[in-house]
Amino acid sequence: MPDAQGDHAPMFSRLAAYLDSIRARDPAPHSRAEIMLYPGVWALGFHKVAHRLYRRRQFFLARLVNHISRWATAIDIHPGATIGHRFFIDHGFTVIGETAHIGDDVTIYQCVTLGGTSPDNGVAGKRHPTIGDGVIIGSGAQVLGPIHIGARSRIGANAVVTREVPEGAVMVGIPARPTMVDGGAAESPRFVPYGTPCSAQFDPQTQRIELLRCELETLRRRLDALLAEQDESQKEVGRG
Repeated sequence: MPDAQGDHAPMFSRLAAYLDSIRARDPAPHSRAEIMLYPGVWALGFHKVAHRLYRRRQFFLARLVNHISRWATAIDIHPGATIGHRFFIDHGFTVIGETAHIGDDVTIYQCVTLGGTSPDNGVAGKRHPTIGDGVIIGSGAQVLGPIHIGARSRIGANAVVTREVPEGAVMVGIPARPTMVDGGAAESPRFVPYGTPCSAQFDPQTQRIELLRCELETLRRRLDALLAEQDESQKEVGRG
């Protein structure tokens, strides 16, 4: 059901492999049947139907399936989004935009947004992020715009990402910045829940520091703009 298109293996085998991939990332379920009740599994199944309709330009029907899926699962995946193999949404309350492209073995936790930007010229185009293979996006994270998130990178909980992310990076904070954390290297084979290890580095005090850094950067930009304006005014006075 919720595996990539074009696979000629029997449907049950594909479904079993998909459910096993979820079990490898989530120790809570006791059986494959239990995983079948996950809203993320149902949302992905609905999306496969909606995406096929979308590609056939049956836009209203695609939106109708999307609407039913959102009502049933609290997960909103636009019918136009492209999704690879073994995609897992843990819990739900996730929004994925129309031009988002998601690779293989990607894990997203609750309350994540893969959001887009509105083009200034009013012409539709690539507005949503591209997520590389093996990426983990922690709960509450916002990944915004037509940026690329490198393979095996990790986006920490509540991070706001608006710039390109290199492969294997661990991003935390608002705005998100790379950080040196065990488990973020590309060669690390282990799965890290919620995108980052649960350590003191991500306590509320750290998040407060990130916010203060953001405010300081904003003040610096304003100061640079005022100094540039003052220099321009002095030049005009000198010319007069």
